[in-house]
Amino acid sequence: MSSEQSPSASDVIGPRPRRLTYAAALAGLEGLALVIGGVWILVLGMTGEPDDRQQAVTGGVTLIVLALLPLLAARGLLARRGWSRGPAIITQVVALPVAYNLLTSDGSAIPAGIALAAAAVTALVLLVNAETTEALGIRGPGRVE
Repeated sequence: MSSEQSPSASDVIGPRPRRLTYAAALAGLEGLALVIGGVWILVLGMTGEPDDRQQAVTGGVTLIVLALLPLLAARGLLARRGWSRGPAIITQVVALPVAYNLLTSDGSAIPAGIALAAAAVTALVLLVNAETTEALGIRGPGRVE
């Protein structure tokens, strides 16, 4: 085992940067929105008269399971875990086509598309920021230690 190891949260000194906190908050809000959407679909599938009850249940459960990725990423970001940046970035990249679909749909979904696109782009900018990567103990390209 090598004596050199990647820095962990305990190796990083100082308060958590606001950018990192904001990125974690956005990921957490996206995860919460997925949970709420999943529960909503489940409730409608069970109590309403959906075209296909099995499809409604499957969709609701899928959204709830998908919510785990941004929720775990948000927790990891708050704890300054380097691994958490990858899932957080994946969440934002996946959110962009969803936002595009909402923006190109009927008028009632456009505000949701705008909000999702703004959140995803903002989170991506926060996650690739040098201050954020340093706070997570991730070495930048060409950086020699």
